[in-house]
Amino acid sequence: MYYIAGLLLGLSGLFYSAGHHELGSFGASVCRYGGLFCDSPAVVFTGAALSAAWGMFVSIK
Repeated sequence: MYYIAGLLLGLSGLFYSAGHHELGSFGASVCRYGGLFCDSPAVVFTGAALSAAWGMFVSIK
């Protein structure tokens, strides 16, 4: 679950950078396919936070 949280965290950073036009032509193609996430990368970040919380909950011994 931590791997998924890390992946989602990386994707939220990618969408944030693409939404702020910091990646050039690559960012334009990212926002063309994932426009909703470029407009609101907090959705992906929230998924990462929930995934990390779930991973901590499941791994408690």
